[in-house]
Amino acid sequence: MCYDVAMFTMCVWVGREQRFMAVLQARYQTISTAYHTFAEVHPVFSGEVPENKVNVVVTNLTVVDRDQPHSPNWNAVYRIVSGDPSGHFTIRTNPITNDGMLTVIKPVDFEMNRAFMLTVVVSNQAHLATGIQSSLQSTAGVTISIQDVNEPPVFPVNPKMIRFEEGVPAGTTLTVFAAQDPDHFIHQIVRYSKLSDPANWLKINRTNGQITTMALLDRESMYVKNNVYEATFLAFDNGSPQASGTGTLQIYLIDVNDNAPVLIPREAQVCERARPSSRINITASDADADPNVGPFVFELPSFPAAVRRNWTISRLSGDYAQLRLRIPYLEASVYEIPVIVSDSGNPPLSNRSMIRVKVCPCDDNGDCSTTGAVAAAGLGTGAIIAILICIIILLSMVLLFVVWMKRREKERQAKPLLIDPEDDVRDNILKYDEEGGGEEDQPAAAAESLDHIINKPTGVRRVDERPVITESQYPVRPSLPHPGDIGDFINDGLRAADNDPTAPPYDSLLVFDYEGSGSTAGSVSSLNSTSSGDQDYDYLNDWGPRFKKLADLYGGGDDD
Repeated sequence: MCYDVAMFTMCVWVGREQRFMAVLQARYQTISTAYHTFAEVHPVFSGEVPENKVNVVVTNLTVVDRDQPHSPNWNAVYRIVSGDPSGHFTIRTNPITNDGMLTVIKPVDFEMNRAFMLTVVVSNQAHLATGIQSSLQSTAGVTISIQDVNEPPVFPVNPKMIRFEEGVPAGTTLTVFAAQDPDHFIHQIVRYSKLSDPANWLKINRTNGQITTMALLDRESMYVKNNVYEATFLAFDNGSPQASGTGTLQIYLIDVNDNAPVLIPREAQVCERARPSSRINITASDADADPNVGPFVFELPSFPAAVRRNWTISRLSGDYAQLRLRIPYLEASVYEIPVIVSDSGNPPLSNRSMIRVKVCPCDDNGDCSTTGAVAAAGLGTGAIIAILICIIILLSMVLLFVVWMKRREKERQAKPLLIDPEDDVRDNILKYDEEGGGEEDQPAAAAESLDHIINKPTGVRRVDERPVITESQYPVRPSLPHPGDIGDFINDGLRAADNDPTAPPYDSLLVFDYEGSGSTAGSVSSLNSTSSGDQDYDYLNDWGPRFKKLADLYGGGDDD
């Protein structure tokens, strides 16, 4: 029901000076006099939708209403009254066009329902006014066709649980894990493959889905959780496009007694003197499940005999026992004690385990002392002494080697040269920052040497033979300074050459630290020395006045 309001303004003049104004409000009511009817152009609506689709608009239902748009008298309400018992569809009103949007809200299976015939009614949101002789609602039919699509194969039981004892041999057939193709009206072939097999224990027949083992099934494997092993398989058809589905196979593994118990702990320590606190609590661990575990049986082997002679085991409960010394005193050391542990399976399994016991001296509190800790580490007194002796021998060898090296160095420094110092002609390789030019004359050295020769006794001196008389030795050159002090080095060489009494100025052998390269002098290797009897030096007089002095020296003349 709708209300419209009109506003009127009225002015009244009384006399000349008084004026009144009044506002009149008039309201009239509009009632719904029209009703919804489906458009005549669509007496029967139809649509189609693919199977397994949801939230898809199948078709729009159009209605006609002559009331004021977007008012309660114009708004339409749709309902499905028949043809959809499972509630696959619903109708929502479009707030703008007032059409009914038929929507699928639950998946539809083509193999179950190929089509739906729905009956839909539409009515006003507001009731019709009293006295209107008309139907309160309008009815129409809707035909919905379902489109078939390729659906994936489905495993009827998913996940599928089977039970087997662990340890079944390879090649054992466990089950047939087959899938079904929902597309009954299309003949398609289903194939199988393995999708997930953590331990790689299983294989599946590609054609029929038969599951076979490839290895032993072990309940104690890390891939088994709560006795259940899971594997996933894939089933796919040859449709277009290809569709596939997955299935999970769960294998519950029944435990068998296939694991022997293991002793716990593997290491312990006790005091070397038996006391009430010198006891070791032991137990066992078994990977199997009940009843293939405890109560356990603990015992000492009969061999070696020292085990039962020194140790004993007393039972505390079904899963615990105590290992203690049988004798009042045992020397501090480390002992490997074998213990046989058996479970309660049928048949029972036994295991010979070793427990490493450290026997050590203890203080008043029953704790190992420092000496005991060393002994507990596996080192007895003899072993410690042997280690110390080895260390002393090693140090002595090192010391002797050092002394020998020092003595050898001193002997090498004190050893005389193998050749005479005056025959020891050697060159020195030095580093120069600037090499400079060629040779320079040394007039001072030449003058002193010449005076020395002139004042010598008369006689012929052979320069090609070693002098017979004893002459002063060539002064030994002191140790060379640092190569960087080139000035001192040159001066030392000059003084050595000037003070040499046996160095004539005419034919001498000089020692040069660096002779350079590229000498313009020819080879003198063809000059041979001969004896004094074979030499005739008179030809020197024919060389001219410049060689007269040389001729006098070799010829013995004193003309000047």
